[in-house]
Amino acid sequence: MSSFARESLVSHAPEDGYEDERLANVRPPGWRNPEPAARYDLVILGGGTAGLTAAAEARERGASVALIEPRLLGGTCLNTGCVPSKALIHSARICAHLRDASRYGTADVDAVQVDFAAVMERMRAIRARISRGDAASRLSGMGTDVFFGPARFTAADSLIVAGTVLRFDKALIATGAQPLIPAIPGLAECGFLTSDTVFDQTTLPDRILVIGGGPLGCEMAQALCRFGARTTIVQNWPLFLPKEERDAAQVLSGAFARDGLEVRLNTRVVDIRVEGDRRIAELLSDDDRSTLEFDAILTGTGRSPRVEGLDLELAGIEYDGHRGVHVDDCLRTSNPRVYAAGDVCLVHRFNDTARASARLAVANALDGANERLSELVIPWCTYTDPEIAHVGMYVRHAREKGIGVRTFTVPMHTVDRAITDGNDAGFVKIHVRDGTAEILGATIVARHAGEMISEITLAMVAKLGLDKLSQVIHPYPTQSEAIRMAADAFSRSQRGPAVTSELRD
Repeated sequence: MSSFARESLVSHAPEDGYEDERLANVRPPGWRNPEPAARYDLVILGGGTAGLTAAAEARERGASVALIEPRLLGGTCLNTGCVPSKALIHSARICAHLRDASRYGTADVDAVQVDFAAVMERMRAIRARISRGDAASRLSGMGTDVFFGPARFTAADSLIVAGTVLRFDKALIATGAQPLIPAIPGLAECGFLTSDTVFDQTTLPDRILVIGGGPLGCEMAQALCRFGARTTIVQNWPLFLPKEERDAAQVLSGAFARDGLEVRLNTRVVDIRVEGDRRIAELLSDDDRSTLEFDAILTGTGRSPRVEGLDLELAGIEYDGHRGVHVDDCLRTSNPRVYAAGDVCLVHRFNDTARASARLAVANALDGANERLSELVIPWCTYTDPEIAHVGMYVRHAREKGIGVRTFTVPMHTVDRAITDGNDAGFVKIHVRDGTAEILGATIVARHAGEMISEITLAMVAKLGLDKLSQVIHPYPTQSEAIRMAADAFSRSQRGPAVTSELRD
């Protein structure tokens, strides 16, 4: 049985008014599942971002909808992902500002006193407030039949939830993903935190070991370090953020060093042991062994799709534990009645892709449309400081496909607003197809990269060339002027070799 089929409501967060409000919204005590319809136009398994988006889209079409959630509405994003992590990251950024106050003409702050319990209380208040939009009562009032409980397929067109059989014309699997736990001897006996449990904490450990140098590990490691924990990232690859461009990761590496965050690359945790009050990790880097003492471990090695225990075989749905539910480009499974969306089937496991894929799947399932996943332009962002945002192709991928590329790069230290704000680490880098103005992709490393990338994403969706962005008037001074500067450089390059540019491609 998988976690989706057997998970019950589990929360170790402090019991307070904020938690009471959140749980009253996303898992109301005493909730009674409704009497099911004889047959639903759409049954949705999973009440996270993809499932909630699909329910709204289906209701707008006048479809009869049942939504099944075994744990908490809002899924990972609301409860253990985007919302709580960004609340913590913002608080951590304030702490970093205070420690750096003298740079801005303010008296030095000798020692920033972090009230970690108050930080976490603020996070819980934010989470409770945002949970109102995902409330079961709200969904029910808008016409969705909400069922809580474990679920599994019983046939190609039916499933059972908490003893009740639901029949459907179409179904959508949106069961999401769960933390991937590394197989390290002694880890379970020592105890550890994951992205699902770290937000239940109220005390900050003195020394934290973060296993994994991907986006999740980097975001949380930097935040915890800024709160005052001595934090070490151990990454078994020779680089962290391995999917990003190397100069982007290099900028972040400098930021980590300034924060006092230690990163050990090409290093594996091979054993964990407890000796009295001491917790010790044995590390292996090439042939060199060393030890590291810690007070808490956070695993950040990725997430795996929730697919087991759903009896997908009974519905004729192909899947595996790594890729999740197998879908075609229209998000249809091997059972033509059943579609999938979100983390359970996508390579890019982001909130925005979950939402976009749910809309696509509902249009195809209920409208008979033929919308394709491959046609989506998908941006993403790692919310470190500075942020790293990307959309479209990397140069290495374009070259693998035999596509010629020109790249226009603007360092943030040449952007007036970045200079005035003292946030001039990073760059804007935009790739175009050689000989054309077509934007193939972009990477932005900047304090507000996640906001800035949307302008380039819009241009790509609207098929506007980089020359068109040169015509966009940007308010001065803003960090997004870097995009205009890159576009200006492209336009100058089109006017011939007599025109020189400060930028190199």
